[in-house]
Amino acid sequence: MIIAHDLGTTGNKASLHHDDGRLVASVTVPYPARFAAGGIAEQDPHDWWNAVVAATRDLVARTGTAASDVQGLVVSGQMMGAVLLDADGEPARPAIIWADTRSGAQQRELEKTLGAEHAYEVLGHRLNPTYSVEKIMWVRDNEPEVWARVRRVCVAKDYIVLRLTGRLATDRSDASGTNAFDQRTGTWSEEVLAAARLDPALFPEILESTAIAGMLTDAAAEALGLHRDVRVVMGGGDGPLAAVGSGVVAPEDGAYVCLGTSSWISFAADAPLHDPGMRTFTFDNVVPGSFVPTATMQAGGASVQWISEALSPDPRHPETARLTAEAAGELDTEDLYFLPYLLGERAPLWDPDARGAFVGIGRHHTRAHLTRAVLEGVAFNLLTCIQAFRESGAVIDRIDAVGGGAQSDAWLGILADVWGVPVRRRTIVEEANSLGAAVTAAVGLGLADFSAARALSEVTAEFTPDAARHAVYAQRHERFTAAYTVLAPWFAERPL
Repeated sequence: MIIAHDLGTTGNKASLHHDDGRLVASVTVPYPARFAAGGIAEQDPHDWWNAVVAATRDLVARTGTAASDVQGLVVSGQMMGAVLLDADGEPARPAIIWADTRSGAQQRELEKTLGAEHAYEVLGHRLNPTYSVEKIMWVRDNEPEVWARVRRVCVAKDYIVLRLTGRLATDRSDASGTNAFDQRTGTWSEEVLAAARLDPALFPEILESTAIAGMLTDAAAEALGLHRDVRVVMGGGDGPLAAVGSGVVAPEDGAYVCLGTSSWISFAADAPLHDPGMRTFTFDNVVPGSFVPTATMQAGGASVQWISEALSPDPRHPETARLTAEAAGELDTEDLYFLPYLLGERAPLWDPDARGAFVGIGRHHTRAHLTRAVLEGVAFNLLTCIQAFRESGAVIDRIDAVGGGAQSDAWLGILADVWGVPVRRRTIVEEANSLGAAVTAAVGLGLADFSAARALSEVTAEFTPDAARHAVYAQRHERFTAAYTVLAPWFAERPL
């Protein structure tokens, strides 16, 4: 058996798999995140570890699995954050997660030295406050007492692998999401780190995602209730692993959308895809020698969660399914638009100052209209990303959906109509990241190859676009983009 952990923004989704990757059971252990004004987004790495321990014990107990049957363990994790470790390998401060946008000054420092276009060529990504290096620089520049204790840096899943094995390492997929990785050479970029004024010794060694990082330490085995000889496979970032969990392991497998807290469009490719407008980016894949061009928006599912909390009687128990059902069908928002930029925005705008907004709201609009506008707003933003890919030569003629939002018929129908391509739901949606991790572990343990992923998640529903509604949405998409264009200067001028 293999246990896979997926460290998300709202919790750790852990799953138990047969050694060929087939899903047996899953469990989610939630943990908090702190979002505050000024672009702050942080979590306590100890909460991640406690969730890994609790989820492992829960899975083993509820399935009656013998500890001796668990042969492998693997981790998928939220990307682009910064975990800063002291000499004892303990976090020197809370982790700064992907959604944090405080480091605008550090981004500008790097752009001045490197040039935005040259950095994009080296990294496959834009320089932006959402990436690890800018966050690390921010701590150095703003928290000198913390920085004095920092000896190593890593991202979320690397911290858990350290706790499991005692070895600090990362993989190419997560390294490629730090703004410190030279995608041309597959190594940490001496040029970028020199511009950032950071010692390369801070950064971990880079392994393949399928590499065995080590065995469980005695302390980890005792905490998890597993045997000491469990092999820990390195794993990777949640974006590339979601591709594998969606059955997308090669270019011919098409594109997928992940409708999680952040939401993204992605596909597998044999080479990085560089957009002339730098709207999209490319991760290294967990599949060796492969890449995953990606366009990630900050608040996809997060926008739906927010409106559900805001409109529900008890925000602790949001009535997402009920609200989405009310917003389904032929409901017309009547020229109401929602800009889904609650956490600033990555693709396609790359504007940390952007904020959410309802535009065109009238006295007659109801909560159903508000919810529908949010669902459409996320779809419109992702349509701009799809258009960017097509302008760079990518062919996107269907999109498979995973993530929590993929459970909604109403939302998938809206996505199909807005995008003008069929959108398909797969059998495994919420566990797609951990399924991809489990397949990666099976490959690392010599039990399977990546092609096995195609058979582990099947298409269960297809939503075909309506031509008339798509034509209307094409016009509405233009108004949606125009609304941001008008408001962008106002967002940038807001007082500190």
